[in-house]
Amino acid sequence: MARFIFITGGVVSSLGKGLMAASLAALLQARGYKVRIRKFDPYLNVDPGTMSPYQHGEVFVTDDGAETDLDLGHYERFTGVSAHQGDNITSGRIYQQIIAKERRGDYLGATVQVIPHVTDQIKEFALADVDDLDFVLCEFGGTVGDIEGLPFIEAIRQLRNELGREQTCAIHVTLVPYVSAAGELKTKPTQHSVRELTSLGVQPDLLLCRCEHELPESERRKIALFCNVRPEAVIQALDASSIYAVPAQYHQEGLDAEVLRHFGLTAPAPDMARWDDIIDRYVHPEGEVTIGVVGKYVGLPDAYKSLNEALVHGGMANRVKVNIRWIDAEIFEQDDSLIAAQLEPMHGILVPGGFGTRGTEGKIASVRFARERDVPFFGICLGMQMA
Repeated sequence: MARFIFITGGVVSSLGKGLMAASLAALLQARGYKVRIRKFDPYLNVDPGTMSPYQHGEVFVTDDGAETDLDLGHYERFTGVSAHQGDNITSGRIYQQIIAKERRGDYLGATVQVIPHVTDQIKEFALADVDDLDFVLCEFGGTVGDIEGLPFIEAIRQLRNELGREQTCAIHVTLVPYVSAAGELKTKPTQHSVRELTSLGVQPDLLLCRCEHELPESERRKIALFCNVRPEAVIQALDASSIYAVPAQYHQEGLDAEVLRHFGLTAPAPDMARWDDIIDRYVHPEGEVTIGVVGKYVGLPDAYKSLNEALVHGGMANRVKVNIRWIDAEIFEQDDSLIAAQLEPMHGILVPGGFGTRGTEGKIASVRFARERDVPFFGICLGMQMA
């Protein structure tokens, strides 16, 4: 029977819940367990396919053609498990399905409500197709306390009661900020976030505390006392030099061991050879190249997240450090004298896909420069059409 790990976030957004979920899944996988990660997004869009890249970053397209959250890219890259449409759901799709059922008469005239109908739909999604899995990691987007996230927290509460505490684990990712004027780490935001989560019926079992500085033992025990968890269940998560160093860092902090302890499981030590090799290749490159990416959404690098990671992976495979220079295609339309200045230092030029006419002339100018100067060029989708 699959065990469920529910991952929520508090205090602020962008704490790295997706990366944490991917890293924990990779560690459990390295111990021999079969895992899958699912993402629950509280926004009302049916999927991120029509959302602005500036607001949401890239759309990660799965093998079965689903347009999903970019976190699924992290899941797939870290675990090697192909994501599919059943791994990402939004409030928009949940309400769409519920309204379709109501129109068909599936509810037999009942009053359709958030509880139980919306929460039941969330639970149905979480429990689908898990028979052959050891662990299902469920990441919930947003921050605890957000209005749109309340049905998801309620669904967690219900699932924990229905499946039993021995089959579920709640991990809360939080922030322990450093106040430079006082020279101290402050635990109060974490205490309040956990109090909010607990007031909604979910007591976290583990706390992953993002912090800039080492978390002193005294602060760890203080968090444990006020948040009703064991001191060993308060895990610090310091910033890492690379996202690919995060699994090893979390293993050193004891995250995977504490999760297994919660479930009463014993397992062999994880085989970290693959991750050690990745870190070695990243930290000790034997060469260096600079690739210019000429696009229209470069103001937010997350708009090209998979592309960025693909270039990094190519560099690690060849023991080369890849410096990525993000270049706005529109600047070449405003001043063509910038073309040579921007592109001459590049060892290669990449023009990714995009939509609409904005920036197309700048992309064409980049293609022309690559052809005339014999610079290696790679065009993707619209970028290839520009060639």
